[in-house]
Amino acid sequence: MSAQAVTPELRRWIIEQSQAGCQPDVLLSSMVSSGWSEDVATQALEATLRDFLSGVLAGQDTEAAAAAAVTGQTRGGGLGEALPLAVPVPEPDLAREPPALWAHDREVRVLMTMRQPRVVLFGGFLSDAECDELVALARPRMTRSETVVNATGGNEVNPARTSTGMFFGRGENALCQRIEMRIAALLRWPVVNGEGLQVLHYRPGAEYKPHHDYFDPAQPGMGSVLARGGQRVGTLVIYLNTPERGGATTFPDVDLAVSPIKGHAVFFSYDRPHAVTRTLHGGAPVIDGEKWVATKWLREREFN
Repeated sequence: MSAQAVTPELRRWIIEQSQAGCQPDVLLSSMVSSGWSEDVATQALEATLRDFLSGVLAGQDTEAAAAAAVTGQTRGGGLGEALPLAVPVPEPDLAREPPALWAHDREVRVLMTMRQPRVVLFGGFLSDAECDELVALARPRMTRSETVVNATGGNEVNPARTSTGMFFGRGENALCQRIEMRIAALLRWPVVNGEGLQVLHYRPGAEYKPHHDYFDPAQPGMGSVLARGGQRVGTLVIYLNTPERGGATTFPDVDLAVSPIKGHAVFFSYDRPHAVTRTLHGGAPVIDGEKWVATKWLREREFN
């Protein structure tokens, strides 16, 4: 199957289906059902759609961009000039479609996977006792949540984010160390490449409007942020309780909503700081009750 060739006809079909509104995950499923290797199909989709998008961004009309994408040629010499280059990202070992994975000291269930974007829902990542302990450790240190300021690299209160939160230092206590080892084993990414765990608390009505987790390297304040470990390439959101209603983690680009269930965790990765990764996400408003989550951001390199 690895010898399957990506022909101009296949590229043309991908562009035509995409222009008709067919989503990449549907296209991938259709190609695999037709006998294509999943790896070859994924590479063909990514290369064709990125070539097409780069042509549009470079100023070609859609017909010219489609024609260029069919032949693999884009205006200005190629895709690298229009989009950031892809980098390695964390990835759980899902090659054999396992129902569960061993994560350092605990079996974690695989409840849902999506490839475009890469989203994986894990069941039972933390025990109820671990969730309760993390909330208890965080509760005395909670303050109004902030966001990164693009112009300076500092932090500020933002009306789009109405939670309270705090950060643990990496390896700050035995529980954090255990969770970090579990994340590293599950996602096959070094512990040192992770930021410290952030715990967030959402009361009724609190939300985090859709946003991306990667840093925009074009912004003047991002140099100092990126110097601490490179770009963010993955996110794990761990649910520390189950709200009565509301509070889902939403992915608007793919109409996905992940319900917050105590002990579960949702992972998503992004191989470049660009919306083409389709990782726009948010925390929907809590309707009844409260929501506690812990977030782990993963960097390209050692974070310090």
